[in-house]
Amino acid sequence: MAGYRVLRSQKLYDGRVFDLIVDEIEYDSGNRAVREIAKHAGGSVVVPIMDDGTLLLIRQYRYPIHDSIYELPAGKLGPGEDPDSCARRELLEETGYVADALTPLGSILTSPGFCTERLHLFLARGLRPEGPGQRLEEGELSLTVEPIPFPRALEMVRTGDIVDAKTICGILMARSRLGR
Repeated sequence: MAGYRVLRSQKLYDGRVFDLIVDEIEYDSGNRAVREIAKHAGGSVVVPIMDDGTLLLIRQYRYPIHDSIYELPAGKLGPGEDPDSCARRELLEETGYVADALTPLGSILTSPGFCTERLHLFLARGLRPEGPGQRLEEGELSLTVEPIPFPRALEMVRTGDIVDAKTICGILMARSRLGR
């Protein structure tokens, strides 16, 4: 069903977050094209909801856009790491909380036109603080935890105050799972 064959594939960049692959392909029609692919290991996203219905968002400065945005806790899968373990690790590192229950919500492809990144989304319930709190990396030191009532977070999606795609998907998938 593919309708093409790969003539040449070259890794141009071997990065910490993604690798850059350039493929030259030929369609069944004989036409040729170049495809640039960001090869990414994927990651996990957590929708942490407290017992009182408060959603734990983070506010983080993102260098590529030179701005701080609201996001759900999330991170890249380590080599051989399963999505559940990644979700638990990121929840603890970014919020200082652990979850009694982690329920899969599904997965999303972030930009399938050029990127292989697949994010696994989880609903986290039964939250409780753990140990010394957040365990942030140097680039995350400006990260803050922002407790927001879930209905307010839905409104922030509607008004454009939350613009991060994985966060929008996670909030809407959680709403679907939890019911209105």
